[in-house]
Amino acid sequence: MSDILDPPDYRPPALHVALVATDLLGRIPPLLLTPAWLALAAISCWPWADLRVAAAIGSLSLLLVDGGGLALLPRLGRSFGPVTPPLLALTILRTAITFLGGLFGGTLAVFAVVLGIQVLIAVASVYATWVEPFRIEVTRAELRSPKLQGYQPLRLVHISDLHVERITDRERKLIELVSDSDADLVVLTGDYLNLSSVRNPDSQADVRDLLTELCERSNAPVYAITGSPPVDVAGVVPDIFDGIEITWLMDKKTDLDINGHAVCLAGLRCTRDRARDAPRLRRLLSDVPADLFTLLLYHSPDLMPEAVDLGVDLYLCGHTHGGQLRLPLFGALLTSSAFWKRYEMGRYEQQGTTLYVSRGLGVEGFGAPRARFLSPPEIIIWSLSGVDD
Repeated sequence: MSDILDPPDYRPPALHVALVATDLLGRIPPLLLTPAWLALAAISCWPWADLRVAAAIGSLSLLLVDGGGLALLPRLGRSFGPVTPPLLALTILRTAITFLGGLFGGTLAVFAVVLGIQVLIAVASVYATWVEPFRIEVTRAELRSPKLQGYQPLRLVHISDLHVERITDRERKLIELVSDSDADLVVLTGDYLNLSSVRNPDSQADVRDLLTELCERSNAPVYAITGSPPVDVAGVVPDIFDGIEITWLMDKKTDLDINGHAVCLAGLRCTRDRARDAPRLRRLLSDVPADLFTLLLYHSPDLMPEAVDLGVDLYLCGHTHGGQLRLPLFGALLTSSAFWKRYEMGRYEQQGTTLYVSRGLGVEGFGAPRARFLSPPEIIIWSLSGVDD
C-alpha cells in the first residue's frame, strides 16, 4: 500500500545497527572459528595451575554442548537463527567465569563452584532457546469504563510482534489459543516478519498463511497496524496481506459498535520518531468526542504522555518484547523504547489512561539468539465492560 512509507530521514536505532552487525558474524560457520574456540579455552584454563587440563576439558565440553544445542534448533524446526553469534557470546561469558575462578585460588573447591555455575548457564540456555519461546501465556485483563454501555463485555484479543521466520510450534499454538478465545475483536500491533526474513518469500508466504488462518479461526473482525520501519517495510507489509480480511488502520480511526459498546478504534503508523508521531496522533484524535471510549493501537509505548493528554482510554502496543532476555529482580536490560524501563512490559495506569505493553510472540532476528528468558510470549484477552450502577 502506498500509504506506508519509511520516513526519508529515518535513522535506525543503535540496537538495530548492532543486530545488522551480528548478521555478518552469523554468516561465518562455527567450524571456521575453531582457532578462536581453542584460544578461548586456553585463556580460560591458564590460571588453574594443576587443574589446567580439567578446566580446558570442561571449557571445550561446554562449547560442544552449547554449539550442538544451537545447531539442532533449525534442524528440528524450532527456530532459525545462526549459530555463531550466540555461541560466541556464550563462550566469552564462560571463558570470563572460568578465568576469574582460576584467579581466585584455582582450588578444587573453587573449580566445583565454577563448574556448578557453568552447568546452570547450560540449563538456562537450553530453557531460553528450547522451552520459553514456545510457552505462550494467556494474560487475562479487565477494564471497566463508564463510557462503555453495552449489554455484555466486549472480548478483545491483542496480539503483537509475531516476527515470523517460519511456522513453528509457537505459531500453531497461537492459532489454537485464538480459536478458543471466543473473541469479539482481534487487534494486531505490528512486526509481522522477523528481521532476518523480511525479504524471504517463504517467510512471507508463512505469515500470510498464519494470518489467513487466524482470521478464519477467530470468527471476529481483525484490525492491524504496522510496526517498526525496519521490520514492516514499505512494499512488503501490508502489501503481502492483500486479500486477507484484515482492516489496516494507517493513521486512521473507525467507530465500532460491539455488544452495544461504542468504541473509537484508532491506529497510528510507527516511525520510531516521537517528534514526528506525537503531532500525527494529536491530529488523528482531535475530533473524538470526550465521552466516546477510545482504543489506540500504536506499535511502541513511546506515545504514552500524549495518549494521557488526549484522554485515550486504552492504549495497546508491543515492541519491547518485555526485554526478551531479563535478569531476575532487575528485569529488562534492553527495551528499544525512548523511556527505557518505564514501560517495559505489562499494564500501566496513568490519569485515566490504561497502557498495556505486550511481550509479543516472536524474537529478534539477524544474529540475536532466538531466545526468551523470564519473558515468555503472550497474548492478552481483554474483557471491556461498563461500570455497574
